[in-house]
Amino acid sequence: MFVRGLLHAPAGTGLRLFMDISRNEQRVLHALAQGGCIALLRDDNGKVTGLEFYNRDGWLMTNCTLALFKKLKAKKAIKSSGGKPYRITKRGLELVRSEVSNR
Repeated sequence: MFVRGLLHAPAGTGLRLFMDISRNEQRVLHALAQGGCIALLRDDNGKVTGLEFYNRDGWLMTNCTLALFKKLKAKKAIKSSGGKPYRITKRGLELVRSEVSNR
């Protein structure tokens, strides 16, 4: 069913198949889909103080903020496992739209 620009799963399943994401979220997800990663920076107490977003070539990107990181994590578009840097998930790949450089 297509309602107000969003595609929803059948009623009662609680699953949302597609949601709109911002342009900045889109850019970050594209870079992650191509092999990038997000590494968190922590202080001595283990509190997150910042992040470093790298593209697949190892270049440090500046277009990912902590607020944007939290949005992507809340949408389950990125995930870390085993203490490694955050990578894109299947859900993130579903959210990201096709772009010429990704085809």
